[in-house]
Amino acid sequence: MKILYNDGHVAECPAEEEVHVLRHTAAHIMAQAIKRLWPHADFAFGPATENGFFYDVDLGDVKLTDEDLARIEAEMRKICKENLPLKAYILPRAEAIALMEKRGEKYKVEHIGDLAEDAPISFYEQGKDANGEAEYIDMCVGPHLTYTKALKAFKVTQQSGAYWKNDSENKMLTRINGVAFRSQEELEAWEKQQEEARARDHRKIGKDMRLFMTDDLIGRGLPMFLPNGYTVWQELENYIKAKERKLGYLHVMTPCVGTVDLYRTSGHWDHYKENMFPAMEVEGESFVLRPMNCPHHMMIYANRPHSYRELPIRIGEIAHDFRFESSGTLKGIERGRHFCQNDAHLFVTPEQIKNEVSAVCDLIFDVYKDFNITDYRCVLSLRDPADKKKYHQDDEMWNRAEDALREVLTELGIQFTEEIGEAAFYGPKLDVNVKPAVGAEYTLSTCQLDFCLPAKFALTYIDKDGSQKTPVVLHRAILGSLDRFMAFMIEETKGRFPTWLAPTQVKVLPVSEKTLGYAQAVAEKLDNAGIRVVLDGSNEKIGYKIREAQQVDRVPYMLVLGAKEAEQGNISVRDRNGETSEMSLDAFTEMVVDEIRTRKF
Repeated sequence: MKILYNDGHVAECPAEEEVHVLRHTAAHIMAQAIKRLWPHADFAFGPATENGFFYDVDLGDVKLTDEDLARIEAEMRKICKENLPLKAYILPRAEAIALMEKRGEKYKVEHIGDLAEDAPISFYEQGKDANGEAEYIDMCVGPHLTYTKALKAFKVTQQSGAYWKNDSENKMLTRINGVAFRSQEELEAWEKQQEEARARDHRKIGKDMRLFMTDDLIGRGLPMFLPNGYTVWQELENYIKAKERKLGYLHVMTPCVGTVDLYRTSGHWDHYKENMFPAMEVEGESFVLRPMNCPHHMMIYANRPHSYRELPIRIGEIAHDFRFESSGTLKGIERGRHFCQNDAHLFVTPEQIKNEVSAVCDLIFDVYKDFNITDYRCVLSLRDPADKKKYHQDDEMWNRAEDALREVLTELGIQFTEEIGEAAFYGPKLDVNVKPAVGAEYTLSTCQLDFCLPAKFALTYIDKDGSQKTPVVLHRAILGSLDRFMAFMIEETKGRFPTWLAPTQVKVLPVSEKTLGYAQAVAEKLDNAGIRVVLDGSNEKIGYKIREAQQVDRVPYMLVLGAKEAEQGNISVRDRNGETSEMSLDAFTEMVVDEIRTRKF
């Protein structure tokens, strides 16, 4: 595949760059199509991305519809069929500004002002208008395809809002997204993957199964758990707290707000303020909804003196937190503005770091085994030394913390990669990133090493020699947030939770009103055994009851009770895979209770 560089020369495209060049060119072709349809359109940025491409565009008062997206895609196909050549050139700064001003591209002019004085400013153009002038010109470093016909497999997918320069103080633009691939076969494979993603989407399944809901009157990003969903949530809470108690964790409950001074002390106000809800003024004091719980736990530790004999102290909490995520990033209970962290802070001596990090890692991998999570990787997230704004400035502290965590992970034999710029502002961390059934990987569990906050809060313990020392703190989350973990499990299982986690574990389905009495007796016995059971005593036909229980509620077991079962005093068991069997109620009860007790997956 031939590609065009910004100095005008053409060369063979390196294989590893092909998809990027295709997608980058697709963004230009889409922009040309938009310009044809809406000549007043003013363009901002239009890059290739990991999964496709987008262009941020100012369309004035125009509000795009799904039909408009189809029109854009059709116009792109027309441009590709026209097989327009691309031309590249570099202009001096003054000429570049004059060109963009002449074409009414105010965002491009502003972008030129952000570039270094000696930066080369290059352009790509496509097609000619009726006067023989360039139809479409884009300021870009390239490289690009040489002809538009070389783009063969693409699709315009969606639109959203995006602030100019990603700054909420700037104008909201329209972001139009698309995907592009080397072949139609790759595009078709992607479309099948999207179908699978839609089938697994926790927002759709959550609605079907009545797990949670959202309402704009309450606020975007503020989900509410319905009875079915809260049952799952409580099971997850009970599961992880039981694990933690066996390991010596002490659980606490702390308020969802704190003073601004608390977060000034911790450093969050300086390093994390843009992700926090605005301060509230009450009786002359400023409060904020907390974005995380570490300052509260620091104050619990500081509540009384400590000796080295007490350490490690492990403080855990299922804590309600609030972060002001931008509306475009909100996604059901996977990413919201309110969530509950499976949070804990371990106050340790330097000598205890290795053992405690090891125990945290053991807990993470033990939990993953329980939930059959096998596709994950470990990342040592480090600071970017050049970023003077994001990170607490203390080179000695950072070097000590990063070296300590790297050494511990290496000694433990944990395979990991290192990523610069992904640390918390106060210290490096181990991130365990899971690869879900669909979509990109994300961090589920984390363990962070912190020499910074204990010093900021003047935390101490009395050491063996009677001197005061500053403890080290491990911040760790095993399930991450219960909300995100629940979303992960919904999508991994398609809502077909293991029996112990399912909101309804057994549904009793009498075939007719004649067997309702027997069904009630069966349901009562299951309930007395601690099984979550629902009796469907509706007048619907049995086929409808089975479909609702199996396909909508995704119940692990259905008991279909007709005249024969009532007469013989046994049950007909149907699982959600459609397999049926007959057994005694006692045998079935024992089987289900054992599945719940052992948390069989």
